[in-house]
Amino acid sequence: MAVAARQSSRRLQALSSEERKKILLDIADALEANENLITAENETDVAAAQEAGYEKSLISRLALKSGKILSLAKSIRVLANMEDPIGCVLKETQLADGLVLEKTSSPLGVLLIVFESRPDALVQIASLAIRSGNGLLLKGGKEAKRSNAILHKVITEAIPDTVGGKVIGLVTSRDEIPGLLKLDDVIDLVIPRGSNKLVSQIKSSTKIPVLGHADGICHVYVDKSANLEMAKRIVLDAKVDYPAACNAMETLLVHKDLVQNGALNELIVDLRIQGVSLYGGPRASALLNIPQARSFHHEYNSMECTVEIVDDVAAAVDHIHQHGRHVILPWQRRLSTYLRLLFCLDVCLCFHEQKGMNYLSFSPCAVHILIVSSPKTEKLRKSSCINAAVFHNASTRFCDGARFGLGAEVGISTSRIHARGPVGVEGLLTTRWILKGSGQVVDGDKGVIYTHRDISVDSLKKMYQKNPKMQKEKEMAEAAAD
Repeated sequence: MAVAARQSSRRLQALSSEERKKILLDIADALEANENLITAENETDVAAAQEAGYEKSLISRLALKSGKILSLAKSIRVLANMEDPIGCVLKETQLADGLVLEKTSSPLGVLLIVFESRPDALVQIASLAIRSGNGLLLKGGKEAKRSNAILHKVITEAIPDTVGGKVIGLVTSRDEIPGLLKLDDVIDLVIPRGSNKLVSQIKSSTKIPVLGHADGICHVYVDKSANLEMAKRIVLDAKVDYPAACNAMETLLVHKDLVQNGALNELIVDLRIQGVSLYGGPRASALLNIPQARSFHHEYNSMECTVEIVDDVAAAVDHIHQHGRHVILPWQRRLSTYLRLLFCLDVCLCFHEQKGMNYLSFSPCAVHILIVSSPKTEKLRKSSCINAAVFHNASTRFCDGARFGLGAEVGISTSRIHARGPVGVEGLLTTRWILKGSGQVVDGDKGVIYTHRDISVDSLKKMYQKNPKMQKEKEMAEAAAD
């Protein structure tokens, strides 16, 4: 299966941009044409999951709600109409007179994706693989077996024979995974979407590079100087918009002064009106008379939320470091120093600037490092802190591939290397060097005079237009590289 995917991916890469675009448009049409059949299979999966007693959050992710197929088809069309990501010239350098080096974008090869109950993930991942010219092996959860099977059938039947439906393989048994993880000479990247346990198991079982998409606790902190109305809107959206999503709020931290002025009570009332069940940390549970949370590191993925009261922004930072998935540095320095030193992973900061930093929300899933100080927005934006994303006055729910304009996402990477945050087409590409010359030789570095001059894309195009021979040599070099 893996070898077949690799062979088909090479045929896919050999197609023109327009031909790959047409495949995606055909897939979007096929999904819409088979909406009733897909929905029927999905409803069977949902009914079986309910009968088996699966958690409500899993069933919510499993269900393809009304309009979902149309939404997926629309996203695929957006992806199809994006600029072709393959073969883009990222950098050009004139090494010497008549010797030009290009750094170009290139497909990774074959991807193995192990994902959870969401059948819509299959559609997004498959469309991204086709757009990026990669072969793909998919292993979904057993609870979505029928949904995945029909979606895979519809998608692969829309792929022309010139490429072959085997470019996307569907792994149906968990027993096949250990064998696939040994194919480091065929499979180029593994992306597990699931629990920390799943990611750790896969990392320890393979030599293939792993891009993890794991769980995590998404926090929102509301400071004493926050614009309360704006804070309420963001808190509600972060929790209620789609509670089963990995970028939904799981823990609400509030400044202690909000207890005295009634702001915390307003936040609690609004959450309860929306049907959110609340659990507290030691301080909040005693003060609000709510059940104590069993753990601060608990991802609800449902209409439940942990609330805790903290003394200030620094205490909120400390809380995230203690109860988040990664602790990078001990909390010992002043915030301004900490801001300069800390490499933060996959953090979304949402704040209202009134008197410095007022409130923040943290996303996406799996890695949360809270950094708060009181410089102006622009200073924070230009700081040396390396964030996956920074949100100003916006809900954590925006941390999503489609909302970022990526067309779709293969997952939200919790790694630093090679992609971070929502992973779209660019995260499924690597680079390739193409050197174009006219007979140059090294000859002990006496054969050429090096210039190492950067060339802009526009300048390069003009150079080729003026020199048809170089243009022909460029085309021959690209054909040989393919």
